[in-house]
Amino acid sequence: MRKNSIKNTRINGEVQKELSELIRQEIKDPRVNPMTSVTRVEVAPDLKNAKVYVSVLGDEESQKNTLTGLKSAAPFMRSQLAKTMNLRNTPELHFIVDQSIEYGVHLSRLIDEVTHTAEAKEQDEV
Repeated sequence: MRKNSIKNTRINGEVQKELSELIRQEIKDPRVNPMTSVTRVEVAPDLKNAKVYVSVLGDEESQKNTLTGLKSAAPFMRSQLAKTMNLRNTPELHFIVDQSIEYGVHLSRLIDEVTHTAEAKEQDEV
């Protein structure tokens, strides 16, 4: 199976959906922030490994704690994936913090500041 094949894309989506549900409903670890979302999953074509990109709403310490909690819960989530999904191999999960949502919010704030100052200058000139 190739990396960008339709089958691989479908598997990525299904694994993402299942892991999102598991994190939201099954993981009881207090280190895992309740505002954790799975933004993307990349399952290797051989189904041996999966990179799971998670976004955590909170400070840097909260992100580190959540990542630690998810890594300790990875064997449980892998076994649950094996039960719910019919795959030849159940991938080993590797969690990575995804900063893209936080970066997008930061850029949005900067754009708002620039437009606000431009509007203020425009009104001062009138």
